Amino acid sequence: MRNWKFVLISVLALALLVPTAFAQVDPSGSGLTIGFAQVGSESAWRTAFSEAVIAEAEARGINLLFSDGQQRQENQIAAIRSFIAQGVDAIILAPVVETGWDEVLQEAADNDIPVVIVDRNVTADRSLWVTRVSSDFVHEGRLAAAWLAQATAGDCDIVELQGTVGSSAALDRQQGFNEVIALFDNMEIVLTQSGDFTRTGGKEVMESFLNTMDPADICAVWAHNDDMLIGATQAMEEAGIDPGDDILTISVDAIPDIFLAMAEGKANATVELSPNMGGPAFDAVVAYLNGETLPDWIPVAGGIYFPDTAMEEYEARSGGGE
Repeated sequence: MRNWKFVLISVLALALLVPTAFAQVDPSGSGLTIGFAQVGSESAWRTAFSEAVIAEAEARGINLLFSDGQQRQENQIAAIRSFIAQGVDAIILAPVVETGWDEVLQEAADNDIPVVIVDRNVTADRSLWVTRVSSDFVHEGRLAAAWLAQATAGDCDIVELQGTVGSSAALDRQQGFNEVIALFDNMEIVLTQSGDFTRTGGKEVMESFLNTMDPADICAVWAHNDDMLIGATQAMEEAGIDPGDDILTISVDAIPDIFLAMAEGKANATVELSPNMGGPAFDAVVAYLNGETLPDWIPVAGGIYFPDTAMEEYEARSGGGE
């Protein structure tokens, strides 16, 4: 009899534990506290990305702890450690560079805090992060090069404005672009330098390029983001060059200002990098916490845009052009 009572009590005790062990997170993520370690605010696209994540968190009832890393990895690592100390439910990391993350991500894992990577990639051990939400940077580079090859019949000397050295966006866009132009004997990158994804950097590097070689020998500018290209167009105009006509331009991001530049004839094309990654990232956190298995990569799609729809896109993306 005593054994039968013991078994009954044990079963009841286990039954009481079941709701806790299999508690489900609300599909919206409402009630969760999530730390977001952002790269910085170096470009208009990055600012739009941050604003989109914050708005998405507010709409879902998520308590978002936001940290601006100011483009410094040490700031992002400190933010992650602060998130861990505060006992967040999950961490979203947009890494400034690919390497150097294993130690701090291991600290998150040791505290059972899942980490979702967004935008740029990391080289950290695969067991230390749940999934990555991002665009296909290699595809963006390929798309930009394919347009330029078509526009120039595969005959073009190109100057390149690279993004932040060591970032996956810069590395992958460069890889994709180079893969395509390698198919054409008369397409070549003749000068390349990092503008660090900033408008000021793009202007300074383009000024250097124009002082290094005869502008008449430059067929096109390939910029890893729109802000660097807008800076480069300012340098060209100050040098008496007509950007978009004398020198073709192609960049990535699709921020409002590049559409205005296209409408004014100063830019030729941009490949879209969607800033709306907050929703998919929060969905990934919820799915993981609810016990689902996620793929290594959750892609966010974008297209290529030209001057024919530039003003329409500018008005739509800048709140009616106000």
